[in-house]
Amino acid sequence: MRRPTPIPQAPSPTAGASGAGGAGGRDGATPARQPQTYEASPGVTISPAERDETIAPVIPMAAPAALPDMAPGEQDAPDAPDDAPPIRLRDVWKAARARRKALRAEVRRFTVRQRRRRMLWIGTAASLLLLVLTTLAAAYSPLFGVERITVEGTSLLDPAAVEKALSEQLGTPLPLVDESAVKADLVAFPLVQSYSLEARPPHELVVRIVERLPIGLIKTAAGYTLVDAAGVALSTTETPTAGTPLLTISGGTSSAAFEAVGQVMRTLPASIRDQVTAIAASTPDDVTLTLGGTNTEVIWGSADQSALKAFVLETTMKSRPPATVTAYDVSSPAAVVVR
Repeated sequence: MRRPTPIPQAPSPTAGASGAGGAGGRDGATPARQPQTYEASPGVTISPAERDETIAPVIPMAAPAALPDMAPGEQDAPDAPDDAPPIRLRDVWKAARARRKALRAEVRRFTVRQRRRRMLWIGTAASLLLLVLTTLAAAYSPLFGVERITVEGTSLLDPAAVEKALSEQLGTPLPLVDESAVKADLVAFPLVQSYSLEARPPHELVVRIVERLPIGLIKTAAGYTLVDAAGVALSTTETPTAGTPLLTISGGTSSAAFEAVGQVMRTLPASIRDQVTAIAASTPDDVTLTLGGTNTEVIWGSADQSALKAFVLETTMKSRPPATVTAYDVSSPAAVVVR
């Protein structure tokens, strides 16, 4: 509220009287009080009486009444304009409906995102499961049945005989090949020391065989038995097999002398082993070999350092062939004696 314009103050009568008295003191008489006039506006003067009737008295303003306690946010809120339309129930219902609609849209958007992510994981898992089931179904179906059996690693065995023995596996799906049945069929071949199976889709079964190494023939009551280094009987014939050494060992296949002979024969290179026609041993320390048609002896001694002895013998035979010597003594590989 604007403050009232201050009213010009009239000159103090005391000041005028003092001035007049001073003047009258000199004259000895008091001058009469002259009525004063006021200039309301340029060119217009009014008397004191007219001034008192014209100018309204100043009424002091009362202090504003204290507002009731209100929330912090409500005191700053602007007052609604006087010409604002009244809030109707329909407007409230529309606002609530719009709010619910916006809330449902937000929930739907969040739910759709989660649903898409869940459907992606479910679809991936279902695809993998379908792939696994399809692969298993195809693998265990006749589509991957055995149509061909291949035997590898044989030198003494007849591969055709082994394939014929395993023919019952033909038509069997590769994952369903019965290994126990394969083992039972291969037991009939003593020369088989070990074997392994390999499936080559879509229709091939590979049988890899490790044969036993025959070291010679032992004369028995039934004839001549072919044995390996472990003393396993591989075959028996009435007459000696050509190219197979004849074993003369004290104590038979269960003796220490036979074990030493087996170790020596496994150590010999093929070039020397094929020339051996006879092996004799009465103890583990006096193994003796006979080479070829020259009847050249090889005094081996014990099975110790057999690898070094085999290397020294092979080197010596190149410089001194068996046809030119009577015996090779390699019992001490550091000092070979050739006679």
